[in-house]
Amino acid sequence: MTAAPSENEKAAATQHQPALPSVNDAIYGWLYIIFSPLRSAPWWVKVSLIYIAARIVSYAILVGAAWHAEQSPWGGRQPDYLTFINRWDAGWYERIFNGGYPTSIPRSADGTASPNQWAFYPLFPLLARGLNAVSGLGWPLAGAIVATVAGLGAALMIYKLFRNFAAPGTALWGVAFVASFPVSPILQVPYAESLGLFFLALALHLLIKNNYWAAAPTVLLLCLSRPAGAPFAAVVLFHLLWRWWHRKREPFPAREMAAGAVLLVVSLVSAFAWMLIAWWVTGERSAYTDTETAWRGTKLVLFKPWFNTGVELVGGFWGPILPILFVALAALYLNSKAVRRIGFELRTWSVMYLLYLLAVLHPQSSTFRLLLPLFPLALAAGFISTSRAYRWSVLVMFTVLQIVWVIWLWQFSAISTGVGWPP
Repeated sequence: MTAAPSENEKAAATQHQPALPSVNDAIYGWLYIIFSPLRSAPWWVKVSLIYIAARIVSYAILVGAAWHAEQSPWGGRQPDYLTFINRWDAGWYERIFNGGYPTSIPRSADGTASPNQWAFYPLFPLLARGLNAVSGLGWPLAGAIVATVAGLGAALMIYKLFRNFAAPGTALWGVAFVASFPVSPILQVPYAESLGLFFLALALHLLIKNNYWAAAPTVLLLCLSRPAGAPFAAVVLFHLLWRWWHRKREPFPAREMAAGAVLLVVSLVSAFAWMLIAWWVTGERSAYTDTETAWRGTKLVLFKPWFNTGVELVGGFWGPILPILFVALAALYLNSKAVRRIGFELRTWSVMYLLYLLAVLHPQSSTFRLLLPLFPLALAAGFISTSRAYRWSVLVMFTVLQIVWVIWLWQFSAISTGVGWPP
């Protein structure tokens, strides 16, 4: 007669029995079946899907914010999506779309320049006007389409740029970080950020590939989209010096030196092209700089606004220390192992652009948006860890911060003086 199994034998048998699939297992299985074909999809399909998914999330955030929006200078309560995104700088681009630029700088009685269209670069509204000419869509839809499509082009170009330094998976995560960055909703509203991002990524890629002749017109288009010419010219200079210094290890032929010199000259001229155009049209040499400083109410003084803002935020003792601390922390991060992996040109761009912001920017709420050209650091964020938990946590954090940015800045929340915080 067979003896009954002991308690230990029962427990061992139970441990070897397969566990019933959980709901999570079932969901994961279905998702794996649905998305597994994407593993073999072309890179541009993967990048496009990442960008589209990010824009859908941002669309939902913007629509939710619009539902709770109160009356503002741009419309009534609970505006529709296109009305909601057509505010702040988008309104200035709409003026350019409809009537171009003034032939003289509007000024107050004391001669101070008033805010006007010359602070905004022409390529974005020109493209929207071209789309309207062939489709009749009108500004709100044409501006949003140009911005969103330019953002897709930027995502594709950023992937190609990141592939110079990273494997496909890490490059895709870098694109995902850029597409979901806290200020990334700006890529689908009628602002020029997405267009500038596309030309910047393309220009950096061509520079890294030593394709100086193709980079030259790209830099000109970049400088007619966003004010990025001065830091880019500095990157070109350091790139050429780097190649010349290492010419024994990596040949630097005379014809490439000549092409690089041409690119440097084009970059320098392009950096001042919009200022020269404003001078030519208005007859006023300081037309552009007077317009740019009209919003701050003071003349352009390099670096000082950061110290003034520090004093306003934390007082007279710690205020002047705050910008220095910011620079020190930025220097430490830019010298980190992860950032060093993104390559000489992308590191140099990050440094030069930060210096540019420190020199000319009056720090305010729009500073967050102006950090978007530091997108190469998204690749460095991907290099910090290959952990999926870390990378997904970054995406979730960025999405939450999108909500904060839209609710805080995109909605019109007047402060005590009646002035809103611009995004």
